[in-house]
Parts: sequence; C-alpha cells; structure tokens
Amino acid sequence: MLDGIFGESMMKRAVGLGAVTFRTIDLRDFTTDKHRTTDDRPYGGGPGMVMKADPIFQAVESVRTPHARILLMSPQGRRFAQSMARELSAEQHVILVCGHYEGIDERVKIGLNAEEVSIGDYVLTNGVLPAAVIVDAVVRLLPGVLGGEGAAEQESFTENLLDCPHYTRPEEYRGMKVPEVLLSGDHGAIRKWREAEARRRTQNRRPDLLGD
Repeated sequence: MLDGIFGESMMKRAVGLGAVTFRTIDLRDFTTDKHRTTDDRPYGGGPGMVMKADPIFQAVESVRTPHARILLMSPQGRRFAQSMARELSAEQHVILVCGHYEGIDERVKIGLNAEEVSIGDYVLTNGVLPAAVIVDAVVRLLPGVLGGEGAAEQESFTENLLDCPHYTRPEEYRGMKVPEVLLSGDHGAIRKWREAEARRRTQNRRPDLLGD
C-alpha cells in the first residue's frame, strides 16, 4: 500500500530531489516460525488478536538510529495536526509503526519509548493509512518539495486559519463571477481580502482554531 503512495505525486518528487528516503519494512521478515506469525491471542481473553512485541522490536531495532523518533499509529494517541507535521519535518529520522488487529502488545510502546499518534476519532483496519497521511503532511513541508518559495506557508492551518477561496479562468462560469478585487491588480488589497476571507471562513467553519 505504501509503496504505491510513495511512488506518486509529491512523494515521488521528494525522493527524486533527495529530500527524503522511504523504507517499508515487513514485520513477517522478523518472525521465527514457519507461518511467519506476527499476532497471537490476548492474555485475559477477549475478541480479536494482538500484535506480538518481538517482531516489532526486531524490525525497529534493525533500522533505529540514535536520533530516530518512533511513532506508533493508535486511536489513543496525540491528535495529529499541522503543528506536529512541522515538528516532524525538522527530524532527521522518523519510524512509523503500523498496528493491526485488536491492538499492539503494550510493551512495544513502553520498551521502544514510542509516541502514540492518532489522525482522528475513528477506527481503521490498520495503521498504514494513518502513516501515509502523516508522511504526506510532513514531506510536503521539506524545503524544495512543493517547488514555489513559501508555498507551504500559504495553506490551511499554517496560521491556525483555514485557507481563503481560490479562483482561476474563466472570470465567469455559470453565472458565478470571480471577486473583483482579485482582478484589480492591487496586491495589497488582494492580500487583505485573502486574510479577511481566511478569518471569516475559519470563524464560520472552525471557530475552535481561533481560540478567541
């Protein structure tokens, strides 16, 4: 799943620029039984299976560096946001551990000092898609990946605001016209309009971001 995502669009560009290196690891490569088992029944009973600690420890330790930051995909973790994406974009090495089944042996979090991270209050089949979301949000912040100077600073959530409306040609489409200020050529007025629209949109849709 991740190989496909990492080989397209901005992720592919980032690799080509040398801004990032991806490596995907199959936990089954670190098992010792003939069935390559990575899960087992939970102690205490209950539904579902639990990811075993040893294959995860072995996999992480095979690539871990002294400065690595280890993230464990978990609905119980810190809520991922743009501020955390900026944090991670300054790291030299990030390891993302993707869970599956009912959960992961608690000793993984404790023994590896892993940070639990959640992308939202819902349950997915496994941690691969959350990992892909985090990688995408982080990598596009790396210098040169988006191309235009300052491009990443002009997007939603950068200043705790949603983005302003955007328009392109034609000037009128099905009776809907581009705001006159955007056609004026007055860059100061355009900047003020965009700032006001971003704040208005945030106030209407996500007032929690404003904090006032």
